[in-house]
Amino acid sequence: MPLSLRQLSYFAMVADLENLTLAATELHVAQPSLSVQIRLMEREVGVALFERLPRGVALTPAGRELLPIARQILGDAERLHRVARELADTDGGTLRIGATPSASAVLAPEATARFHSAYPNVTLEFTEGGSEDLVRLLETDDLDVAIVNLPVSSPSVTVDPLTTEQLVLAVRAGHPLSGQERVEIAALREVALVLPRAGYSVRTAALAACRRARFTPRVVASGGELSGVLGLVARGVGAAIVPASVASATPGVVAIPIAHPPLTRTIALARRSGSRGRSTVDGFVHAVHDAVRAQRAPEHRAHAG
Repeated sequence: MPLSLRQLSYFAMVADLENLTLAATELHVAQPSLSVQIRLMEREVGVALFERLPRGVALTPAGRELLPIARQILGDAERLHRVARELADTDGGTLRIGATPSASAVLAPEATARFHSAYPNVTLEFTEGGSEDLVRLLETDDLDVAIVNLPVSSPSVTVDPLTTEQLVLAVRAGHPLSGQERVEIAALREVALVLPRAGYSVRTAALAACRRARFTPRVVASGGELSGVLGLVARGVGAAIVPASVASATPGVVAIPIAHPPLTRTIALARRSGSRGRSTVDGFVHAVHDAVRAQRAPEHRAHAG
């Protein structure tokens, strides 16, 4: 008898909880039925998957080898059903969107409004986080599309560059550097800095810039979200390297351009390789590109005037 998706899901749940009784409760099945299905699966694959212990079960070496494959099959089956539902009803379904905090504040609202106008019956689920976190969620198929910052090194994610944004030094009004027209990275050698948590590309960019200038930054606070970092800057705890768009929108914070060399980042759309052709994903991609063009238009008119 071939393995079934039900057996694979039972296997994964027992592996997670390491207890047949708890797994049966979570799966809403009787424990004897669950035990039978696990034994049938073990008979089919020809190896023991679990070692029975006095207070539960533990994966055997063979079980540990087979668990990632089972999870991949279950994930593929879920993706198949989700995409099939989209193909059957292109006006419905759910689109899972990720965005960095700056993109959530500046770019995503306009893009989302445009997308919603074209796909009013699609439910949108948003996740905000650092670029590295969002890429991991794309890799595990927990997001459909995300607005991130380059570079992205994942071979399973396709990127589409959108625009380039300047990174600036954010300081509190009245900070010794607040009156500067621009600042060099080397001048930050003795400046107290606040860094966001790992997973934010601006953290990676800030540390890399300091390394290139041959010094280790004096970090006084680290590990928060970008909004928390700017809150600490506004309170005078330290300075921070952040996107120009979010620095200029934060009360009590002065944004100073960084020179020699200037720091920039490229904003891009990212999605799982092979997702092209899904109507809702493609629709959101078009909406983001339209939003970027709309935001550039006032800049071009200002330069022309």
